[in-house]
Amino acid sequence: MNRCLVRGIVAAACLLALTEQCPAPIIYRPGEGWTYEPVGGDNGKWVRKRAKDQLQVAQVAFDQKDYSLARRAAARVVKIWPLSDYAGSAQYLLGRVYEARRMDERAFKEYQKALTKYPKVANYDEIIQREFAIAGRYLGGQWFKLWGYIPFFPSMDKTAGLFEQIVKNGPYSETGPKAQMSIGTAREKQDNYPLAVKAYQKAADRYYDRPAVASDALYKTGKAWDKQAKKAEYDQSIAKSSIESFQDLAVLYPTDPRIPETTKIINSLRVEQARGAYETARYYEHHRQYLGALVYYSEVLNRDRTSVYATEAKERIDKLQPKATKQRAALLKFEEKIRERTKSAGTNLPPVRIPKP
Repeated sequence: MNRCLVRGIVAAACLLALTEQCPAPIIYRPGEGWTYEPVGGDNGKWVRKRAKDQLQVAQVAFDQKDYSLARRAAARVVKIWPLSDYAGSAQYLLGRVYEARRMDERAFKEYQKALTKYPKVANYDEIIQREFAIAGRYLGGQWFKLWGYIPFFPSMDKTAGLFEQIVKNGPYSETGPKAQMSIGTAREKQDNYPLAVKAYQKAADRYYDRPAVASDALYKTGKAWDKQAKKAEYDQSIAKSSIESFQDLAVLYPTDPRIPETTKIINSLRVEQARGAYETARYYEHHRQYLGALVYYSEVLNRDRTSVYATEAKERIDKLQPKATKQRAALLKFEEKIRERTKSAGTNLPPVRIPKP
């Protein structure tokens, strides 16, 4: 019993000694929450014991363009008092520091942390606008930096990713529609017209109740299809998609000032469709597939009867009609022979399909 009593007294004495030497490391302050303050920390002149005071040091340093001190002070608020009412403002200030130092990619990341970790931050919309400004600089051709310092390369893929993040932050904010449209612009800059169209169509669908945005989205959808149509030699469906987008614009927004321009584009696309059908018809004619040639020469007339290809198509139809009639008669005769052989063999083969001119 004596031995146990002695051990208890020694243990109690040790605890009392530690209490005298070590202040409690966990402290609660109103507006700052519970924080851990290690003993013997940095005793620099810029260090403060309260989050509010520390943020004030960071703000004053930023205003004086002492970005090194502003970064350290703001970072300390976020690290030591992450749950305080001042942490969101400190995280935002970190973004401001990096943006002022022209480290845009790092600034964007810091702003994004402010939005995700502190969604109730007072200047949420301002932060989104600052992110949009940064992404806009990259859209304008600014290079991304290697290790945050060395200009390395422009990237429309990364730029589109920045705008996509902005849309996620606030799809229906003032900046959201502009960011969605900018995704399409970034894709056009890399000649990726299918992704550009996808971005514009998403804007037209999502912001249908905002005429300025939706009409612009339809217009740019048609333009993107038009650009691709000029590169797509054998895919006339792209021209059709462009025409449909411009027609939707004319129907939904008949007073849009761009209607005369889109009408001219539609006419030129119809000429392009006629040309494509004409070239296909010539291909069939060259290979003596007269029935197929007649189908596509007729398609030329359906696409645009006023084009230069329409006149030639009419002449070719008149010239090929007798040959096509003979070819069709030969095919009918061949089909009849197949049926007779099938009937005599007692099998049920599918009938031969003969194309109609």
